[in-house]
Amino acid sequence: MDDCVFCRILAGDIPSTSVYEDDRIYAFRDIDPKAPTHILVIPRRHLASLNEVTPGDRDLLGHMMTTATAIAVDEGLAPRGYRLVINCGADGGQAVDHLHLHLLGGRALGWPPG
Repeated sequence: MDDCVFCRILAGDIPSTSVYEDDRIYAFRDIDPKAPTHILVIPRRHLASLNEVTPGDRDLLGHMMTTATAIAVDEGLAPRGYRLVINCGADGGQAVDHLHLHLLGGRALGWPPG
C-alpha cells in the first residue's frame, strides 16, 4: 500500500534500523521510542489491524510473538522483563494502520498504560 508508512519501510523507501527479518516479518527500532528499547515487529503482508486477522493468520501471529520474545532475550530484556503490545484502532492507540507489535523494555513500565 503506497500510503502505508510501514509498507514503505518494507519497500526500502523509508530507512529503518533492522533488528530481525525473514520472509514473513520485519522487526526494527522505533524512531520515537517510548522506552530505552522500543522495537516494532510487523508482518510483511499488509494487515491494517487485528480486526483483519483471520484464523489462517494464527501462525503469523505466533511467529510475531515468539520472534519478539527471542529479540527480547537478545536485547538482554528477559531477566528484568519487557512488554509486548498490539494496539487496535484509534481508541486502542493504533497510530499506523498496519498491524504491528511493540516490544518495550529497558526500564520499569507503569500500569495501567495510557
